[in-house]
Amino acid sequence: MAVRVAINGFGRIGRLVLRAIYESGRNDVEVVAINDLADLKANAHLLKYDSVHGRFPGTIETRDGELIVNGHSIKVVQERDPAKLPWKDLGIQIAMECSGIFTKRADAAKHLEAGAEKVL
Repeated sequence: MAVRVAINGFGRIGRLVLRAIYESGRNDVEVVAINDLADLKANAHLLKYDSVHGRFPGTIETRDGELIVNGHSIKVVQERDPAKLPWKDLGIQIAMECSGIFTKRADAAKHLEAGAEKVL
């Protein structure tokens, strides 16, 4: 059974985390959700065309609040407060804090309040 992961913050680090998971070919990690305030289509474009790592070697699409990577649907939410994220409903086991904002333990712990089992 794959570990269910959510990425909070889809800037440079969040995009590279997602890319690394897909490029590794691992099937024991499933990215279920992404939380980012930016426009979904802009984020999809930035994931597909990286100025350092080049073009993403798969398919990237968007549809109704979802980022579809290689045919796999990832729910995209836009929530400022990590405590209000739907991690419990989505069965998130690990929330990856990639925003650079919630760097203190108490702030990152808001992901636990939202239902994630662990925060990285």
